[in-house]
Amino acid sequence: MYIRGKTVVEDPSERLVYGISFAIVALLSLTTLEAVHIVYIRSFSSEIFAAISMVVGTILGAFFGQKG
Repeated sequence: MYIRGKTVVEDPSERLVYGISFAIVALLSLTTLEAVHIVYIRSFSSEIFAAISMVVGTILGAFFGQKG
C-alpha cells in the first residue's frame, strides 16, 4: 500500500499464515506420495497430480489475492 510518499506494510492475517503453512505441508506430502507411488507401483497417479495442482493453485491464488 502506498500513501503520500510512504510505503505502509500490512501484516498478513493469522488465518492466511496458517492456511499457507497447511498448504505447503500438504504440497510436500502429496509430492512425496506421488514419488513413492511412482517408485513402488511404477505408474503415474493423475489423481495425486490433480491434488498437487489444486494446492499449487491455492497457494498462488492466496499470494496474488493478498496483493490486490
